Amino acid sequence: MKFAPEYVTYVLNENFEDAKTLLLSPMMAINYAHLVMLAKQGIVSPADAHTLRIGLDGISQDQIRQVTYDGSYEDLFFYVERLVIQACGDDVAGRLHTARSRNDIDMTMYRMRQRELVLGLLAGTLVLRRSLLDLADRHRDTILALHTHTQRAQPSTVAHYLLAVIEQLERDGGRLKAAFESTNRNPLGACAITGTGFPIDRCLTSSLLGFSGPTGNTYGSIATVDYLLESTSAATVLLTGHGRFVQDMLLWSTGEFGYLRLGDGYVQGSSIMPQKRNPVALEHARAIGSKALGQAQAIVITAHNTPFGDIVDTEDDLQPLVFAMFRDATRAVRLVAAAMSSAEFDARALEARAADGWTTLTELADTLVRDHDLPFRKAHAIAAHFVGGRERHADRSLAHLLADASTDVLGTPLDYSEAQLTTILSPRYFVEMRKTFGGPSPDETARAARVSRTQLESDEAWWTKATDALAKAEQTLKERSAAL
Repeated sequence: MKFAPEYVTYVLNENFEDAKTLLLSPMMAINYAHLVMLAKQGIVSPADAHTLRIGLDGISQDQIRQVTYDGSYEDLFFYVERLVIQACGDDVAGRLHTARSRNDIDMTMYRMRQRELVLGLLAGTLVLRRSLLDLADRHRDTILALHTHTQRAQPSTVAHYLLAVIEQLERDGGRLKAAFESTNRNPLGACAITGTGFPIDRCLTSSLLGFSGPTGNTYGSIATVDYLLESTSAATVLLTGHGRFVQDMLLWSTGEFGYLRLGDGYVQGSSIMPQKRNPVALEHARAIGSKALGQAQAIVITAHNTPFGDIVDTEDDLQPLVFAMFRDATRAVRLVAAAMSSAEFDARALEARAADGWTTLTELADTLVRDHDLPFRKAHAIAAHFVGGRERHADRSLAHLLADASTDVLGTPLDYSEAQLTTILSPRYFVEMRKTFGGPSPDETARAARVSRTQLESDEAWWTKATDALAKAEQTLKERSAAL
């Protein structure tokens, strides 16, 4: 078949180059696993299996990656098949394709590559979690004012804020693990769409390729892309949350906030302004993460409204985008993990500013409720009158202002000393009083951090087990194929 030069230029050449980079190794592993299975099932004779194994052994992946596409074959599969024919002859080489199709080979390759990408992104989140946990442990007592609706709201701690981000990353980890489990099923043996009449062993090829088992329905094995959309969705949620965190860190790095200072290795200067110290690592992470999020949306859009079946829209043209999305997502996450490991917070300055804007006023209202059994709404009104009085009479003592405010609301004054009110309105007292489960008190954040470290260790162990299983399957495949 002679392909049109435009088709070669705009499609086949591009796909061949992408396949060499992304799919050659999985393709060769599939060839070996399928051959081992054919030999075990007696579908291919021992002699032919040995000849095929020798032929496969003689194929150099490095040499293939140097090949320039010439249009004399359709794709990487047919190029590799040509090499097998050259090594083994037509009659023997043709036996390798018994009970399989490019359809199930392709879907198996895509899943093999994608599971690696999911594990890579998960590994990045684990590194980020450890980086943030280390920061949280150092800053359980570092007070700062947090915001709602972009305005100063209440005092908290750096640890409390970071633990919120860490918990979100833990949920991201759960989604990525679930996506890995959905992806790690083996379509090989589904053939074109209906399977085969040969007595193949799909469980054996699944084991040899590191899958947890075969996919089910043979048509669905070829037609479905929900496993891809699941991992893409998990990445989308991760990237969205990650971007919001990065945006906060960039805001905190401004001179106006002055909360955060990155290490010298993660900032750049200016060619004209000697004073500049730009937190560019975080800017790059934001841009890379946004690019990955756009790629993730493009993946879903490409698959949307395509037929539920074998279709090129979800195959060769889409896979490089999948790879690029996961690569960029992982880059963004790992860059932030590294940058935050250098982060410094000026604890004294943060605490000194934490009460600005009456951020501790809720605690005054809460104290009035506890001490005088007031309805919260009345206590809230007293606190509001208290602030109004302060704005009108900045020279009056806190004790006099509270007495006036309580008289306005209750008809009688409430008596507190200046020292008592100074303590009640202090950011540290505010934080220490909030021992609620999940709250900012240092004791509670210490407990939460211990839980998160336990979860991190569990997730790291899961990741190690998953990666070890793939490595063990690869070694088993080498041993089983070498024995042919």
